[in-house]
Amino acid sequence: MERIKRLFTIKTKFEAFLVIYALALGASERGVVYMHQYPGIGGQLLALACSGAVFMAGGKMLDALELQRSYGS
Repeated sequence: MERIKRLFTIKTKFEAFLVIYALALGASERGVVYMHQYPGIGGQLLALACSGAVFMAGGKMLDALELQRSYGS
């Protein structure tokens, strides 16, 4: 079980950036869908919310890595 757990643990900044990149790709695709489904300002706001969520999640991941590194030392 420990070996499986290690597969889903982000240990380095490089891994975090890969996850952030994948989140950004999905969020931008979802934002495009929102702009097609809801033309006008509503779709643009939803697309902006998608990209904002990636920024918040990415920041939290990087902060968690720094916190983990400071406690691990």
